[in-house]
Amino acid sequence: MIGQGTGGGTVERMEPWGRELVGRIEERWFDSELLASNPLGDPARRPVLVYLPPGYDESTERYPSIYLLQGLSSQVDMWRNRSAFRPNAIELIDALFAGDDTEVGAPPPCVVVMADCWTSLGGSQFVDSPGTGRYHSYLCDEIVPWVDREFRTLPEAAHRGIAGKSSGGYGAMITPMLRPDLFGGLATHAGDALFEACFLPEFRAAARDLRQYDGSFEAFWSDFHSRIALTKGSDMNLVNVGCMAACWSTDPDGTVHYPFDVRTGQLDDEVWARWLAWDPVRMVEGHVEALAGLRAIYVDAGNRDQYYLDLGAHAFVDALRANDIEPTFFELFDGTHSGIEYRYPIAIRHLAERLGA
Repeated sequence: MIGQGTGGGTVERMEPWGRELVGRIEERWFDSELLASNPLGDPARRPVLVYLPPGYDESTERYPSIYLLQGLSSQVDMWRNRSAFRPNAIELIDALFAGDDTEVGAPPPCVVVMADCWTSLGGSQFVDSPGTGRYHSYLCDEIVPWVDREFRTLPEAAHRGIAGKSSGGYGAMITPMLRPDLFGGLATHAGDALFEACFLPEFRAAARDLRQYDGSFEAFWSDFHSRIALTKGSDMNLVNVGCMAACWSTDPDGTVHYPFDVRTGQLDDEVWARWLAWDPVRMVEGHVEALAGLRAIYVDAGNRDQYYLDLGAHAFVDALRANDIEPTFFELFDGTHSGIEYRYPIAIRHLAERLGA
């Protein structure tokens, strides 16, 4: 049977239970010193999945690397999750490098790294925070050099990219801004951006949702971790808002501040300003040199994204262009925030073609 390929061509449709990979996955564990004694008590020993492309074992060559980041609430083993009638992310990546799309063929081979930056609040936004832990430093200062030691990668920023969707897309946007010495290209699928569009509407709902907890996020987290997660309709919104506050507006002593009055939803301008400082759209102005030096800037989002992250994608691109930086790829495709894993190979191909040169 014939189906749509990752690059627009036709390929043989896989069986519903998957197929044997042409490349392979290395499953490793990493004991992090930086995550030890993190404020949430989350594990410092973390799984890492490393995809090695076809031919890696027979070759002595070194390869570009692409770091693939997870969205909020995701753990690294969820890259294997399968939706009905669709291959999972790892199978899509393998099909890409195996050249299953006969119309366009395989891109230059790359090592794809899937590190775990999950927290018990749902995620880390890939930043260092006294509310969650040192996840930016973990990724940049522990995982990157470890991968370069353990695998045959090209250890220069020009040959290292980063990609992700949603919160992972956010991490892909900000990490090269903060560490241009490590990353030479980015790809973001509906990354968190233009915070007034994607986050402000959640605050009024969160204030209502908190009434059942007498206005206390602490009471919500206590209840959330005591039962089966996501069984209340209010759970995901409170997880999202509570996690972001822990990442972006926590004091050094661990006090978490929320950007709205938990009783009324009224905006707290001072705390909101702390969030806006982490908005990729607003960060562009302070990181022009880093962004201008990237070999690839890939931006996409569904034009019906439920969280209006298509607006954020457009605003991020506008901010780049206002500073004379042209993205190497920008598309608002027909889709929502959900079920867009098929976009990963498009972005990875784009990065591979620019990081491998």
